[in-house]
Amino acid sequence: MAEPVAGPAFRTATDSDIPALVALIESAYRGDSSRTGWTTEADLLQGRRTDPEGVAAVIHGTGSRMIAVEADGRLVGCCQLENRGGHAYFGMFAVRPGLQGGGLGRRILAEAERFAREEWGAGEMHMTVISAREDLIAWYVRRGYTRTGEMSPFPYGEERFGLPTRGDLRFELLVKKLKGF
Repeated sequence: MAEPVAGPAFRTATDSDIPALVALIESAYRGDSSRTGWTTEADLLQGRRTDPEGVAAVIHGTGSRMIAVEADGRLVGCCQLENRGGHAYFGMFAVRPGLQGGGLGRRILAEAERFAREEWGAGEMHMTVISAREDLIAWYVRRGYTRTGEMSPFPYGEERFGLPTRGDLRFELLVKKLKGF
């Protein structure tokens, strides 16, 4: 179990954060470094999880925000939020693998929900999770998310999303009502 991170600072990411954000996201989901934590997708997908262009698109997107999370002067987590009119979309969520399991992810998710509710007036948070990731889905369910059973296809053949190691990947929509709405 990781040590809890004291007092993380949340801020909006900028262009200068792009290389560190890409490295963080890759380290949490792909390759051997991701196996240090529990969010790895290395057994499901090879290749990259994101790239500088994908992160830049979030940083510069209309109604979009990339939250950078720092502690002790270093980037320790991040997430993407998109204002989709009535609900917010949550994605590109990453916590440095050696810090996973210490409560930082819960704090980042709570901050994202607070921001979506208070700053954008969002009544719900939506996200998609690879349906084969039962452990990750269970983590979100324990935090109030509901499995909708609504599935969308994995983008096979689009290497920018990774190289699948199996043919049954798809995404499930998870939804949480944000308090106050």
